[in-house]
Amino acid sequence: MVNPGVLRVGVVGVGLRAGIARHVAESGVAAEIVAASDPHERGRERARDLFGAVDIVAGHAELAKLVDAAIVTAPDWTHAEIAIDLLRAGVAVYLEKPLATTLPDADAVLAAARETGTPLYIGHNFRHSAVVRALHGVVERGEIGEVKAVWCRHFVGNGGDYYFKDWHADRLKVNSLLLQKASHDLDVIHYLAGGFTRRVTAMGDLAVYGGITDRSGQGDRLADDWFSFDNWPPAAQTGLNPVVDVEDLSMVHMRLDNGVLASYEQCHFTPDYWRNYTVIGTEGRAENFGDTGGGVVKVWNRRREWSAEGDREHPIDGVVSGHSDADLLTMTEFLRYVTRGDPPELSPVAAREAVAAGALATQSLRSGSVPVDVPPLPAAVAAYFSPPEGTRR
Repeated sequence: MVNPGVLRVGVVGVGLRAGIARHVAESGVAAEIVAASDPHERGRERARDLFGAVDIVAGHAELAKLVDAAIVTAPDWTHAEIAIDLLRAGVAVYLEKPLATTLPDADAVLAAARETGTPLYIGHNFRHSAVVRALHGVVERGEIGEVKAVWCRHFVGNGGDYYFKDWHADRLKVNSLLLQKASHDLDVIHYLAGGFTRRVTAMGDLAVYGGITDRSGQGDRLADDWFSFDNWPPAAQTGLNPVVDVEDLSMVHMRLDNGVLASYEQCHFTPDYWRNYTVIGTEGRAENFGDTGGGVVKVWNRRREWSAEGDREHPIDGVVSGHSDADLLTMTEFLRYVTRGDPPELSPVAAREAVAAGALATQSLRSGSVPVDVPPLPAAVAAYFSPPEGTRR
């Protein structure tokens, strides 16, 4: 039974990430999950377990007839096609990051949003994480002066389980983990730096997982089914995806449109799992130690010898693991955008720029580290999202 005045929301693709849709009920917005779609019976079974008595169908075209808005948590290589179809059907779209796996596809999604006028929101939930909010606060308050450099080291200690035992290991499905995994960080680098990447250079390698011969895969199981901290050391992993051709070690250098220089490093075989950002300004430096609740952002802004203690320290709040708090904030923002028109923190343009940096870094990486310039977004599309959305980073 349809509740009058309640936003009807559907879920497209019921894999591991589909759990974010449960935050609809916690958002405080008049919205409810009424339908889900997945082309596989196992996915439809998960939908029944997650969402109960809702309409469950095989395809997103059928789902579009049942809902006002859709949360797309389907695999990366399907994002562009599904989003464009839904937008053209007049269904507001929450699209999990990355926006797309190639820059042309990303631009096509934004063009469809402009052509149809249908709301498009990209699920860069890490924008709402406590560590990013703490770091951005340091920058906004001027504690380190004018930002000149942003560095990010991403230790993906669970990479062997999360990204090399299923489709994430296949470049035909993800292009690169500089899109699937790094799009969060590339967006945060842009956010903290106040600019977008315009030239990128990269190098990388399949340094460890390419040497593992057990490529038996995991069938239709999800990462939670096989994940274990006992799967160590990395070279002892078993059951990798039949195709493993994405890099497990990557390094990227970026020049942004405002002159800020940035770097991003990603490793999928470290023992620990967290992100470390360093933001360097004309009057100081900020760095996080830990990236969830219990961590701290330290600021050094007076001249001194080395010290483990910052001149200022800002505790990181939020959950002590995972990102359920950021997921709730992200979902709430989407629903308020659709129902009330409240502009979101991150515009589709910013999501496009994260894809541009990741996709073109991959191109550089696989072509001998040749520098690649990022082309601008077509003027008509950029104008549609600005103002107010296109002016936000």
